[in-house]
Order: sequence, then structure tokens, then C-alpha cells
Amino acid sequence: MTSTLGPPPPYYENRGFQPEPPYTARPAAGAHPYPQLFSTNPPSVPSYVPRVATHQSSRPAAPPPRRTCAASLRKTIIIILSILIVICCAIAAFFIWYFVENHCLSSLIECGSSGVCMPPSQWCDGVSDCPNGEDETRCVRLFGPNFILEVYSPVSKSWYPVCHDDWNDDYGKIACKDMGYSMDTYFYSRGVPDVSFKSYMKLNTSAGNIDLYKKLYSSGSCASESVVSLRCIECGLPSKSVSIMNRIVGGSGAVLGQWPWQVSLHVQGTHVCGGSIITPHWLVTAAHCVEGRLSDPLSWRVYAGILNQDEMLFRSGYKVQLIISHPDYDTDSKDNDVALMKLETPLSFTETVRPVCLPNPGMMFQPNQQCWISGWGAEYQGGKTSNNLNYVAVPLIERSRCNAVYIYNGMILPTMICAGDLAGGIDSCQGDSGGPLVTHHHSVWWLVGDTSWGTGCATPNKPGVYGNMTVFTDWIYKNMQANR
Repeated sequence: MTSTLGPPPPYYENRGFQPEPPYTARPAAGAHPYPQLFSTNPPSVPSYVPRVATHQSSRPAAPPPRRTCAASLRKTIIIILSILIVICCAIAAFFIWYFVENHCLSSLIECGSSGVCMPPSQWCDGVSDCPNGEDETRCVRLFGPNFILEVYSPVSKSWYPVCHDDWNDDYGKIACKDMGYSMDTYFYSRGVPDVSFKSYMKLNTSAGNIDLYKKLYSSGSCASESVVSLRCIECGLPSKSVSIMNRIVGGSGAVLGQWPWQVSLHVQGTHVCGGSIITPHWLVTAAHCVEGRLSDPLSWRVYAGILNQDEMLFRSGYKVQLIISHPDYDTDSKDNDVALMKLETPLSFTETVRPVCLPNPGMMFQPNQQCWISGWGAEYQGGKTSNNLNYVAVPLIERSRCNAVYIYNGMILPTMICAGDLAGGIDSCQGDSGGPLVTHHHSVWWLVGDTSWGTGCATPNKPGVYGNMTVFTDWIYKNMQANR
């Protein structure tokens, strides 16, 4: 998190951890904000030299019989083969269990009970790929800042709001489950007056005890003139005792509970990247944080509800079970720079640990809209990561302006969003990668983006670039559903 002005620093890309190349000269102090996390030179293997007796008796020892050596060798081979057979059987048993219990691979969704698996991208795309069309019949989403529940109609290939007539929380929980949420986080369903819609999905209450989506039918009227507003999780609420409005300019130290969705992601006891809580099990971060060897879930520990890095040294953190990077992430351009982390054990929500809201389809964030970034990143280009969580206010910048020749010259793609001050002085920096860019709208906090890249830190005409979360929401929900 940077809040200093000065001459333009060298090019900087908001990467989480950049290991030094092997067999190079040691850089000057301060050149790398992180300590070397992985040794580039393997440790030398201590050699064992058997001790040889120097005394020889006058009578040389007779050599052992060949038959004894051969028998010993056969016995050793049999033992080794037995061990290998046991290991192979254990591995085979594991895979048999895995595929029986988890028929579809982690990136696929099963089509009902047919045994057919489909990638998330083929669900709710208007084309029936499953044998019984399940990929097009359980399509739900939340629309706009009021969380309006919409259901997809495969017949008309359109999304329709659900009329509130005869709706209840039981139906709401089913819809939330189909978006990948846990029943434990369910918040509420309620009617929102709206007469702007011309078509609705309505419940056929006389249909009996059948699947929710088979009860829904298209209608041009809604007696209550209200549509369903569905909240699958209580999100976007900082601690009520904290007022952020008096601490927003120039880069400030955060107060506990002010940004309760912010997490610190560690590798081998060192802060590498930031992330955002979206459910008790799921976090959003940047794909470039988990590239290469850092794609191994076992490498990571997650810390939530803690302001100071020093405190994290005495905590065990949360283990990561699964990492999913966007399949279209491009290392060079940073296109689709987003990833999901699933925790082994769920977070316990408190006043200081809470989720941020994912932006719903239909939400558009305007240029100059005030947003906030937070993180433990360096406070100047080339500096060390901060011990304390900092934050600063940054306005959004229109993509066409950010793509100007003197700014980023066409490098800003639709999956990216710019934010910052073109005069410089406020920005994200190394160590902030993957962390949240949020805004306050309709009384809740929304995740606008994840910290991705930039040229330098707080350099004039080089604002921070963030993953555009409005583009990724659908991908996030489908992967949550596939990996419940």
C-alpha cells in the first residue's frame, strides 16, 4: 500500500512471490521485498565412508559361500517386490474410492444421477449438454444491487425474475444451494416491489412435492407485484462500531473489523498475497499469486481477523484444500487474473471475520466511483511488506482513459479495471496482490476487483490494475457449485 510521491519508480508488477533465479549474484539489499522462500541450491548430501580395519590377521578370512549370497539377494528382492505390490494396491484402492465417492473431477459438475460430467462453462449456456438437460434446468442467479432472484428459461433462452407469490425460505435455500452456497449461511428471502418487469417465473403450488424448477412456469402477471430478493449469505458488513469515513485518505492503518473480509496468504511463514472472504469455505485471490509451484494447496496458510503480521507468527492459520485458477488466465497480459481458494475447515464468522459481497450481474460501477484497497503491501517501490494492514481510497478510472497512449496504451482488457490517482501518490504495491478493491453501494460492501498489476507503485499516469470481478462472478458461482 503506497502513499508517497516521488520520481517514477521502475516497472513493477504486483506479483505475490518472485523467487530469485538460481546461480546469480546476490542482489543489493531491498531489491526483493520478500525473503527467499525456496532454496535454489539443493543441500549437499552428507557422504558416508565406511571405516576399514587396518589390522589383518595372519590367516585371511574365507569368502562367504555363493549360495548364501544368492539366497540373501533373492530374499531382498522378494521383500522389495512385496512392498511395491502393497503400495500399488493401496494407490489403486484410493483411486477406486475417490472415483466412487467423487465421480466427477473437481473441475466438473455431474449431470444429475446419469454419471455424465460437464465443465462449468457448459452450464446455463442455452444448450442442453446433459442427457436429461439438467445443465439448463437448474440455472439461478442474483441480479442487481437488490439481489433479485432470476431463473433461466431454456425455452425462451432468457432470465426472468421470480414472482414472490407463495415463495418461502425453503425454496430460497434450494436456490442458494444451486449457486454453491451452504445451507448454514442462508440469510433471507423477501419480496421487493417492482412493476418494471413484464414476465415472471411463478410457482405452481398445485404441482405437489416435486423439484422446485419443475414447479416454475412463465407468466405475464404477478399478483403481489413483488419479486424475490434472495440473500444466500450476510455479506458486505464491517463491524458496526467502526466508522471508515474519517480514515480514508492518503493511506492509513486499519482498525480491527474495518475490512473483515481481508485475509493474509502465507507460504512458509511469510506473507505473499492478500485475498477476500466470500463464504466460510471460499476466498478470492489473484491467479498470478498461485502460479507454478505455488499452485500446491499444501504450500499455503490463511490468516483472517488479524491486523499485524507479527501476530500471525504465533497462530497456525487455516489450511487450503483446493486452488482453482481461471482456465483462461494469461501470464503475460494478466488477462483473467483471478483464482479461488477453498479452505479445509470453514471460517467462523465474527465481528472481525466476515465475507464481502460478490457483485451481481447487472451491476455497473461508474468512473470516479470511490473505492478502497487494503493490504500488507510495501509502502514504497522495492520496500518490504508492511507489518500492519493499511488501506487507502482510490477512484475508478474509465477503461478508455486508462488505455490512453500515455497511460497503459491499450493493455487494459475487459477483464481488468483501473483505479487510482493519475497524479500518483496512492496505489497498491507488491504484497497487495490478490487483495480486495471494494466499494460501498446500497448499504453493503461489494468486491469490485482483486489487485493484479501495475507499472511501479504510485507512479503518475500508472494507476493500479485490478481483476474485474463483475466478469468473474458467474465463473466463481459455477466452481463453488462444482466443488461443494
